[in-house]
Amino acid sequence: MRMSVTRINEFRARPGGGDVLRDRLMEFLPVIESLEGCLSCQLLQSQKNPEHVIFIEVWESVESHLVALLDSPAGKMEEILKLLEAPPSGDYFNYCHV
Repeated sequence: MRMSVTRINEFRARPGGGDVLRDRLMEFLPVIESLEGCLSCQLLQSQKNPEHVIFIEVWESVESHLVALLDSPAGKMEEILKLLEAPPSGDYFNYCHV
């Protein structure tokens, strides 16, 4: 039985830029959700530190996520990178229960 995989992406905005970053990333939600292999996508902003924003994406597989990356609009991502204090980070996670 093949299980889905969760991708968690972390973004840290420049000081005071958390809301702008959140709004820009929200534009990606419908795009990501429409990609083949995407099972769900959520965007969360820290209550304690609004500059900390994460995407939680659930994909059919790592491969389906990597293929979907080829369809992402590069220009939009360059705009996001300008808002960040540091490069984004991310990793794939497996569910540890049945």
